[in-house]
Amino acid sequence: MREDPEEGMLSWDETVFRDEHVFEIDHVPETFNHRESQLRSLKYALRPAVRGSRPLNTMVRGPPGTGKTTAVQKLFGELGTQSGVRTVRVNCQVDSTRYAVFSRVFEHIFEYEPPSSGISFKKLFGQITDRLVEDDEVLVVALDDVNYLFYENEASDTLYSLLRAHEAHSGARIGVIIISSDLSLDVIDELDGRVQSVFRPEEVFFPRYDVDEIVDILRGRTKRGFHEDVIGAPELDKVAEFTADSGDLRVGIDLLRRAGLHAEMRASRTVDMEDVEAAYDKSKYVHLSRCLRGLSDPERELVRVVAEFDGERAGEVYEAFNEETGLGYTRYSELVNKLDQLGVIEARYTEIEGRGRTRSISLAYDADAVLDRL
Repeated sequence: MREDPEEGMLSWDETVFRDEHVFEIDHVPETFNHRESQLRSLKYALRPAVRGSRPLNTMVRGPPGTGKTTAVQKLFGELGTQSGVRTVRVNCQVDSTRYAVFSRVFEHIFEYEPPSSGISFKKLFGQITDRLVEDDEVLVVALDDVNYLFYENEASDTLYSLLRAHEAHSGARIGVIIISSDLSLDVIDELDGRVQSVFRPEEVFFPRYDVDEIVDILRGRTKRGFHEDVIGAPELDKVAEFTADSGDLRVGIDLLRRAGLHAEMRASRTVDMEDVEAAYDKSKYVHLSRCLRGLSDPERELVRVVAEFDGERAGEVYEAFNEETGLGYTRYSELVNKLDQLGVIEARYTEIEGRGRTRSISLAYDADAVLDRL
């Protein structure tokens, strides 16, 4: 930037942003358009909680970046103003075990974290239900990215404990919303029979936004997030085109923010095509970055090994992974399956003459892009 800017250039203390927070991925907008039917369905399921009854259990499904989490957060914000109702959203990418989920619920109810050790699940569970009964509150738990519980084989135990709470402690009223972006995951079929018998959820599907809806949503963000005339219609249309290609609205929201920052780097008062295209090189990896952030150390190490042995057979990848971590083949196979389900790697079976079927493993993204984000 220049200290003595020419016309059309930003000075040191100027910015193209009116409110940069509007472009944060987890920002909950005041107006939430093009999801009216989904919001009505969720309100229908949650309405009994306002009357002091257990809400209807609900399964929210749809591709990434289609408004699932935003819809639940928006309704939870409204429910938070109602007496006798408590809401907790758990990010299962971070809290991917039953104990971790209930620790997060405990933290929301008691407003402090439970001890990291020395307290059994039974005691933790009992303290939660005791408080709910004592305060005469209905609890609604949203398990966001519930697919991560399935990847860790924790989904059935977690849901069973939540759904059977009223049997373990009379008077406890808990409703469950599960949110999944993994359309290949058949949630009901993957659950234990004991859970299937009690989990009959309402289903709410969030389809991908079409191009017109994307343009409308992104235009609303630009009006609130940028100063007037910062971004023109052709540039906004290009952002919408990139967003539609990815199928993920979060790409477009992140792209607007990065394009604005790129314009500022040039000390420009306006966003042009150069800014949009430069920003897309990073924004197109929003989903990858989000996946990698939630990986454990062994999972990260496996990704690094796959990057080095890209396209090699599973056995060769395992030998390198075992040498680095000391973990056995069973755990290795579990991690491969999880990363495959997440879309970070691709594990494909092929026929090799004289050797039968074998599995080759490769990255689903450019290796440099993956390694840069690990």
